[in-house]
Formats: sequence, C-alpha cells, structure tokens
Amino acid sequence: MGKLTTDDKQRSLEERLRGLGSVIVAYSGGVDSAWLAWVAHRVLGEGMLAALADSASLARSHYRDAVAFAGEHGIPLLVVETKELEHEDYAKNESDRCFHCKDELFAVLEAERERRGFTAVAYGLNVDDGRDFRPGQRAARDHRVVAPLADAGLTKVDIRALAHAAGLRVWDKPASACLSSRIEYGRRVTPEALKQVEDAEEALRTLGLRRFRVRHHGSVARIEIAEEEMAAALRPEMFARMAAAVRAAGFPYVAVDCDGYRSGSMNELLPAEMLAEKRHS
Repeated sequence: MGKLTTDDKQRSLEERLRGLGSVIVAYSGGVDSAWLAWVAHRVLGEGMLAALADSASLARSHYRDAVAFAGEHGIPLLVVETKELEHEDYAKNESDRCFHCKDELFAVLEAERERRGFTAVAYGLNVDDGRDFRPGQRAARDHRVVAPLADAGLTKVDIRALAHAAGLRVWDKPASACLSSRIEYGRRVTPEALKQVEDAEEALRTLGLRRFRVRHHGSVARIEIAEEEMAAALRPEMFARMAAAVRAAGFPYVAVDCDGYRSGSMNELLPAEMLAEKRHS
C-alpha cells in the first residue's frame, strides 16, 4: 500500500466523524481544533458542537478570535467556564499541571455531552502531539475522549496544508498554548501572573512580533523569539521598545533567550525519566 496523502487522511477523518454520529469538539481556536471543528461541522452539521473553555489561562485576544472564527463559519459554539485555578493540584504548577487542566475540562464536557445527548467528546490531538510530553493526554484517556485527527494519521503539517487548501484564515496561526504554560514549574499559577504574561505578550504583538513566548520566572521575563524574526527583533531600538513593553506588564527584568522560540521549552529542565513517562503511560 502506498503512502497516504493528506486527502486520504481527510477522508479517513470524515469517515471517523460520521461513525461517531455526533460529537462535542474541545475547541480552543488554534489551527488543530479549529480545523477539526470546521470538518466536523461540514460532516455532521448540527450533530456537532464546538465547546470553548473560558478561564483566566485563556488570553482575551485568543478568546475573541476563537469566537470570531466559529461565527465566520456558522459553527455552533458553546462557551463553558472552567475553574482549574481553584484546584490546588493545578495552581501549584508541578509537571502534571496540564493533566489537571484537561481533567477539569473533560469532566465539564462529559457532563455537557450527557446532558445534550451527544455520542462523544473529541479533541485536537494530532500524530506529532503524541511524541511530546503532554500529561493532558492521560486525562483524555481517563475520560474516553476521542482523537479523530490522530486516528486519521494527520500531522501538524498535514492539518495546516488542509486548512490552507480550505481557505481557512487560521491555517498559519502560530501555536497558542495556554498562558499557564509560560510560568516556570513550581511557581504558583495565579490570576496576577497570568495577567502579567498576557499583557507582556499583547504588548510585544503590537510591536510586530508574531511567533514568540514570554516565559515567567518571577521578577524575570524570558522572551523567546522565532528564528525568522530574530534579526529584526535584535536591533538596539527594538530591544529598548521590547524592554519597556514587558516592564510595563510588571516584570522588573527582561531577558531575551539566545536559543529562540521553541514549543514546550519549560519541559527542558524536567528529569529525563519524567519525560519518558509519556512512552509508558
């Protein structure tokens, strides 16, 4: 059998969704969940519902964009409130924080599924995600949440290519993990810390940066900038503007990471045996 094309994988995804009959999609507005919601709506019509979790860890700009995308395509949208910050296991911000976040989310969505009579809850896990350290996957298994993108063999590159071909404006949207992922492990997640990160990132976005992160290390903000944007960002006048913008968000000290932007950089300091957990859990 030859290698599957992206079109083959999309057909497999559509068949998987038809087989489910009806589904609530855990929707964040990122390219993976947005494309999954869009395809599910095309396949199932009113038999699907996109559920957007609203909490302090979701940047307001991301919230607005997610709502706007659903509206642009007529995708049924439910906004649910999640209260992960009220759970001590989440707020203390150890390496399994993501598990407690997803455990809260999927419990809420499972209740909605039962109340509304849907068959399944789905989320936007793709094949590449399965290779990363993502404790939230354990929560998905615990709650029997399905992963149609991964089941169809779709990678991040596949999804962006298919979203582009479909004319979806989110096709090249930068990855947008929750604000809590910016806070170093062991540092408590609080509404104030999340607001600092959100304000700093919004300020840098107005300066023209697109793919970057602001990592919270207490009094120090560590800025990661994508390689393709580094040359423009490392001019002296831009340095001064970035420093002023981030200090205005409440960070006394501002540092630029020489290694640049990379997803999940907070995991780099975790013990190797902890990262290996994903292969055995």
